[in-house]
Amino acid sequence: MATTAAATGTGAGTGEGKPFWARIDPRWYSSTLLTTILVVGQWRHQILGDSYLPWIVALGAAVLAELISRRAMGLSGANFLSAYISGNSVAILLKPQGDLLWPFAVCSLLSIFSKHVLQWRGRHLWNPTNLGVCAMLMLAPTQISMLSHQWGNDLAFVALLWLVGGATTLRARVAHISLAWLAAFAAFAGLRAVVLPQGSFVGELMPVTGPMYTLFLFFMVTDPKTTVRTKGGQMAVAVLVAAFECLVRFGCELDLLSATNPLCVAPPMYALFLVGPAALWWSMRNDPRGGAATARA
Repeated sequence: MATTAAATGTGAGTGEGKPFWARIDPRWYSSTLLTTILVVGQWRHQILGDSYLPWIVALGAAVLAELISRRAMGLSGANFLSAYISGNSVAILLKPQGDLLWPFAVCSLLSIFSKHVLQWRGRHLWNPTNLGVCAMLMLAPTQISMLSHQWGNDLAFVALLWLVGGATTLRARVAHISLAWLAAFAAFAGLRAVVLPQGSFVGELMPVTGPMYTLFLFFMVTDPKTTVRTKGGQMAVAVLVAAFECLVRFGCELDLLSATNPLCVAPPMYALFLVGPAALWWSMRNDPRGGAATARA
C-alpha cells in the first residue's frame, strides 16, 4: 500500500510534488509586479519624475520601520519582502508637490508601524499601505496627491501588469476577490454612465487601468491578512467596497464633494479604508476561529 504524504509528513507542507510556480511565496509575485510598474513605468511614463530619490526614501523608510518594529517587539529577523512591497507601493502612489521627499518617508513609516501597532486579536485590520496613503492625504491634502497618470494607449504595458497581477492573485488564491470587485466596479461604471449628465461607460471604466487601481485591484482589496475568512464573505466585502467607491464618485462628479477632498483624490482607497476594517472586525467578533483569512502559502 502506498504511504501518503500526510501520513509520513514527507512532502506535506513542503511543496514537494507541486510545480515550481506553486512553491513560490505569493509575495514574490507581488514584488515582481511592483518592480515591473516601477521600472517600465519610469522608463515609458516617468512616474517617479526625474529622480529615483522618492523610491529610495520610501523603500529605505519602510525597511527601517520594519527593523525598528521587530526589534521593539522582540521578534527575530525582519520581513524585508513586506517592507519592499510597502515601500514600492508608496513610491508609486504618492505625488507630493514639487520635490518634497518627506511624504514618502512618513507614509512608509506609518504603513509599516500601523501593521505592528494597530492590531485587534493579534491581527491588523487595515492594509498597511492603504492606511498610510489615506492618512497622508488627510493630514496634508494641500501638499500631497495621488499618481493620476494613465498608461494611455500603452496596451502592451497594461497587459503585462494585468498578467503578472492575475498570476499573483491566482497563486495567493484570492483571484475571486479581484474578479468580484472588478465585476461590481464595471456594473457601477455602467450605472454612473446612465445617471450622470456627461457620463460614458468607457470614461467611467478607464480609471481601472491606471496605477492606483491596478495596485488596489491586485494588492490591497485582496490582502489575505486583512480579508474575512470565507470566500463568500470576501466577495461580498469586495462588492461593498465597490459600492462605496461608486457613492464617493457620484458625490465628486456631481460636485457634492470638492475635487480636492481626499475622498475624491482616491475613491477606492478610502472605500477600502472604511469598509474593509469594519467588515473584518465584525467577522472576527462573530467567528470563534478569528474570522480573518490567513496568508496563503
